[in-house]
Amino acid sequence: MSEGPSIVERLSTRSERVHISIGAVCNNNCVFCMEEDRDGRYVNNSAMTSERVRWILEENRGAEEVCFTSGEPTTRPELPDLVALAKKLGYGRISVMTNGRRLSHLPYAALLAKAGMNRFYISIHGHTKKLHEGLTRTPDSFEQTVAGLDSIAKLKRFGIELHTSTVLTDRNLPHLTDIYRFLRAHGVDQVVFNVMQANGRADTYFEQIFPRYTDTAAEFRRFLAEVGEARPMAFLVDIPLCTTEGIADFHRGYVEKYRHFDLDTQAPLEATQRPERSQEGRGRGLVLVTRQDLDEAQRDKRGACASCRYDGACEGVWRNYLRRNGWDEMVPVPP
Repeated sequence: MSEGPSIVERLSTRSERVHISIGAVCNNNCVFCMEEDRDGRYVNNSAMTSERVRWILEENRGAEEVCFTSGEPTTRPELPDLVALAKKLGYGRISVMTNGRRLSHLPYAALLAKAGMNRFYISIHGHTKKLHEGLTRTPDSFEQTVAGLDSIAKLKRFGIELHTSTVLTDRNLPHLTDIYRFLRAHGVDQVVFNVMQANGRADTYFEQIFPRYTDTAAEFRRFLAEVGEARPMAFLVDIPLCTTEGIADFHRGYVEKYRHFDLDTQAPLEATQRPERSQEGRGRGLVLVTRQDLDEAQRDKRGACASCRYDGACEGVWRNYLRRNGWDEMVPVPP
């Protein structure tokens, strides 16, 4: 079986997608949430009115994908209308990042699909109620999220794609095989295991929940060996590539390139950057923020990284991770 393009080739050919932050609130309370400043998120995402969203969609036509995200997007009653607008404007892939709880109501899930939503990224962090809800800290969230998976699985015959995101912690890392089998049995097309971003609550509770990169990679290798499939549809994402040598490139995932828009008062940019990123017209008050901006602000590389075969593709290592664990795990891979 052909291995396909290498991870470096895939990274070099990524298209930039558009993220639209609309979830002013979230009905989960995840211990690792990177959006710890919930008041700031409420201010920013509440300001993403239908008019501003329309402007973003119109200005970014031609993007490979538009994804409604941040907080819990399904708490916004306008979501079906915004999806329909994105479809009308010609977006080929329209997606949502969600905890999936509201999707447990099949008519609502079908409404989103009929409006044009054709990919769902559902966050689920364990294969049991105890494991998942120990991380979401929200009673009954497991049953509702699983029911949401089942709703979308019923809609797959209409061309809908179902992906999941499982954020890896010390608690669920030993259970990758069980989680994977559980999710595939519920119709999931791709199972993504996300390494935590060392920000927000993941930084606050770092010592209690954040596994070392090398331990994460070792557990993922063990999972691939024991799961019993020739090519599991499982991907390990947002971990330095130098720590994942020995894992087939097919299973080495990456964070998508994206652009999103924040209020000028909320954007994580230096004051000197904001004027050139400010938007005019109906986007007034917004500034453009890219994934690269966030990486440059919160990740580091060291001189030795220049000798690594992945240097050109690597986004660096979270500074909050390095502050605890240092550089010892990150060994440059010779070209």
